Amino acid sequence: MMKQQQPFQPRSRRERPAKPALSRQGIIDAALTILHEEGLHKVTMRRIAEALDTGPASLYVYVRNTTDLHVQILDALLATVTEPLTAGETWRGRVKQLLTRYTLVLFKYPEIARMTLTMHPSGPNYLALLEQLLALLKEGGMPDREAAWAVDKLLLYATATAVEQSTRMASAEASAEDTALIEAITTLDARAYPSLARIGNELFSGTGPDRFAWGIDVLLSGALSTPRAATEEEKTDFIEEQ
Repeated sequence: MMKQQQPFQPRSRRERPAKPALSRQGIIDAALTILHEEGLHKVTMRRIAEALDTGPASLYVYVRNTTDLHVQILDALLATVTEPLTAGETWRGRVKQLLTRYTLVLFKYPEIARMTLTMHPSGPNYLALLEQLLALLKEGGMPDREAAWAVDKLLLYATATAVEQSTRMASAEASAEDTALIEAITTLDARAYPSLARIGNELFSGTGPDRFAWGIDVLLSGALSTPRAATEEEKTDFIEEQ
């Protein structure tokens, strides 16, 4: 005997579990989950809306566009960068530690590293990074005006390093390119390229942390010994004070 089917009973909306209210932080958290599990190329408004069981249009109330979202993702990733630094280390050593942390975060996410070259983040973790760097430069005796520009150069150096290394690490052609360059330098005509013939091997020496740390020292020493040129406004103020 066939079992009689029960008539369909529509479920009231009130009986369904309520969805969490949308928020900027909730959207960023969903984006980070997708980033870790699927990669940055999957972090789209449509994919995030799907994860949050809503429509893409509703996200724009909290996030201006995809670029804004990526900036917020970067700021969230920087949360670990500004954790307390090694006690007892010199101020230069702590600058290197801080910038190494920053570089390693970007190294994990090549797409974000490349975008960071043209981004201007303004989130709390990025501001904390700027604050920490400025405080360390002040501790090292760097004048405020020079420190303000030095921070820009230090972060640009760290970002570019992460972009280059992470991009080439993922490139199938990078190793062949390096081999070709080494071969070209080691077999060149010494009369045409005397400097390369003399120290060409040094171009490939000191890769890794030592070379990165040396670059930071170059920037720090240069900023400490190179005064910034006065702006036109500062020149005018100086003349008026005389």
